[in-house]
Amino acid sequence: MEFSKEEKEILFSILKSRRDVRGNRFLSSPIKKEELHTILEAALHAPSVGYSQPWKFVVIEDTTTKEKIYQNFVEENQKAKEIFQNKTYDALKLEGIKEAPINIAVLYDKPKKTTLGMTSQAKMGEYSVVCAVQNMWLMARALNIGIGWVSILDEKKVLELLGHEDKKLIAYLCVGYVKEFLNEPELKTLGWEKQKELDKVVEFINYEK
Repeated sequence: MEFSKEEKEILFSILKSRRDVRGNRFLSSPIKKEELHTILEAALHAPSVGYSQPWKFVVIEDTTTKEKIYQNFVEENQKAKEIFQNKTYDALKLEGIKEAPINIAVLYDKPKKTTLGMTSQAKMGEYSVVCAVQNMWLMARALNIGIGWVSILDEKKVLELLGHEDKKLIAYLCVGYVKEFLNEPELKTLGWEKQKELDKVVEFINYEK
């Protein structure tokens, strides 16, 4: 299968337009079931070490569960505030757990048998799940659906809440339609960090540019 120049440009446009969406931008409208299915289906097409497909997705719509997850975020975020002691940090809306109609916990389900490609680097299975998250994020953006990744959570407590203590939490995603997609990443606009230039992060060994 080959792709046209136009299709390549569309893909690159989706890549550049992906955003980490905060709670103050989510709409309460429920996600269409077929679109949610498309996002999850995209995850299944991610590369995985040894074709192990070591992922599990927990879709959360229950308000009680989301409230418990949110309270965990509040506790962990307070710890982070004490570390940063930064007015910009205090003003950031860092999650959309309750605002987003759906949350998705993306878990790593470690293979029970020896896996091709993991004999030297054990974390390759977890990295495979991260690839699935990226697929979800890009497909969601193509559907004009926002995703926000919440990392300020206590992994052990979240897994206990979900009844999956035997797995690892890779990502906790807030998913929903949004008011708008920002032209630039919010943290870039706020000056939290500057975007790195290509020539600063790429090293060539015996390769003529």
